Amino acid sequence: MQIKYKNNKIEAICTDSEIARREYNVAMADKIAQRMVQLKSAISIENLLQLHIGRCHKLRGKRQGQYAMDLVHPYRLVFIMVKERISIVEIQEIVDYH
Repeated sequence: MQIKYKNNKIEAICTDSEIARREYNVAMADKIAQRMVQLKSAISIENLLQLHIGRCHKLRGKRQGQYAMDLVHPYRLVFIMVKERISIVEIQEIVDYH
């Protein structure tokens, strides 16, 4: 899949492990890097959902239309589908939405 980012800050965190370490910690930076590889390697969001990669799941309620993958508990990597046919997602945030 192709990946876009909501803003420059989230792009920096998701693409630069040193920035992710400074913002969070080593374990979180490693998990973010792992999820980014999984997103890039996936054929589609349905593929992530079916194979339970990163415990990918659809969100409901106020977050309907968004998807999340587990990071270091309680954080999640939240993203949306931008274009279905060519599989583009946009990373929205890293958040504890519970």
